[in-house]
Amino acid sequence: MLPLGLRVQEKIEKLLDKHMHAIGAARLALSSLSSAQLWEQSGRLSQVSGELFQLEDRKKHRFLLAPTHEEEITALVAAGANSYKHMPLRLYQTTRKYRDEIRPRHGLLRSREFLMKDLYSFDWSYEKAFETYNLVAKAYQQFFKDLNLPILVAEASSGDMGGKLSHEYHLTSPIGSDTIYTCDKCDYASNDEVASPRLPVADEVIGGEAVPVPALAWTGVTTDRRTLVNVWIPKNAGDPNIHAIKAAVSDLDTTLSGQPAHQAWEDQHKSTEAGGPPQVKQLIDGRLAKVMTTVDELLDAGEGHSVEKISQDEDCQPLNLVSLKEGDACPRCDGGQVQTHRALELGHTFYLGNRYSEPFSAKVAAADPKQPKVTLSMGCYGLGISRIFAALVEHFVTEKGLQWPVAIAPFHVYVVPTMEMTDEAWKLHDAISTGKVQDKALDVVVDDRKVSFGWKMNDAETVGYPIRVVLGKKFQKDGICEVHVHKYGTKTDVSVDEAPAYIAEQIRKLEQDEGEVQI
Repeated sequence: MLPLGLRVQEKIEKLLDKHMHAIGAARLALSSLSSAQLWEQSGRLSQVSGELFQLEDRKKHRFLLAPTHEEEITALVAAGANSYKHMPLRLYQTTRKYRDEIRPRHGLLRSREFLMKDLYSFDWSYEKAFETYNLVAKAYQQFFKDLNLPILVAEASSGDMGGKLSHEYHLTSPIGSDTIYTCDKCDYASNDEVASPRLPVADEVIGGEAVPVPALAWTGVTTDRRTLVNVWIPKNAGDPNIHAIKAAVSDLDTTLSGQPAHQAWEDQHKSTEAGGPPQVKQLIDGRLAKVMTTVDELLDAGEGHSVEKISQDEDCQPLNLVSLKEGDACPRCDGGQVQTHRALELGHTFYLGNRYSEPFSAKVAAADPKQPKVTLSMGCYGLGISRIFAALVEHFVTEKGLQWPVAIAPFHVYVVPTMEMTDEAWKLHDAISTGKVQDKALDVVVDDRKVSFGWKMNDAETVGYPIRVVLGKKFQKDGICEVHVHKYGTKTDVSVDEAPAYIAEQIRKLEQDEGEVQI
């Protein structure tokens, strides 16, 4: 990170610190080198080993470069907190993380090394943990508002992190790798991992058919190649939802489908390691409930096969195996239609419950001394600082250069003099720097580089300083400087004596305008 970029990054961190302190969070620093033993204790090592940079020391002890710190922070709290009086506990850090990405791309947006802020919360009850979750959500939304970023908060999957409650914070962008679904009428927003169309009511036409016609829409195989997975949905109802299928078959290999998956399954059962009869899982979408007899007639998997028919999820609800798409009815409200967006994920929050506190015995004494110790309820809340930096660039770039929000601009004011007026420029620098906006001093820089005046002006526009102050011929003759406000495209002649107050007023106006962004 070069000097001007580092100033922006540090201002993002400082702004985030302000919002974390406002909710009672304390900053700490954990080691980037984590013990593999801790990850084995939580059960996560085998789940995400492909994404980890792993190593051994000279004594053959195994370590990894941490992509997250749930294990370390939980072990730390388990060893140090012993009473409900210590709760709530909110600890966060901003540090470098490491992940062996398959396809790093778009610079800082997806890289193997990245800067991340992660907050971990500990509460002695579910109710208190849920209060913390909502408190952090409000802090995050205010943080993004200060950055002038219009964020979509979408329901999301918890994945290998664990827990049942999860939200992602997205910025819509044509280069985004995620798909977000929203409603044009209500506040529904969801990512493609959890988005599903509503199941039809009785007698509703499906796929143009009054009576749904069952169709084998997708075939897959488990990672051990022992079980074939067939997915049945109504003909013309839509595309199969791979995320819903994966939720129903946790060991599904999502890299194989169709004939290659079927062939891998057959090859496994022809091998000497077959170990029993061929396994088949038949997943049946809930839209086929009223033609289940017809479905059963189609489920002949072959003689000697062990067949399992699955039509409900673990909560005994009908399987919903069809993908949501643009123009579908909103899953939440009546009358709304679904819209799709490409988006960049900038943050993710999880309610973890006892996913980590249980294996690490993170328990505290209850308020009632007669009651047993209570297992702590956890939450974790990540924001990708590197990603936010890159997203800000993508969002605020123009044909001529960047247009930084005041809150994180490398400098608020850029003073550019002709060669012979460098001393006057530094005097103006000092006068502007002593002024304050909302008790904050202004960052001012003087461009005294030995290059042409025109080159400096072009460079300043590319960098995107909110305000540029030009000391040219008018200054030499009448003490008049030109104040350029980048966002508004305005250029105003102001006397050098009035310039500090005028510039402070323009900064206040910019901050007010930027604070009106809708989240």
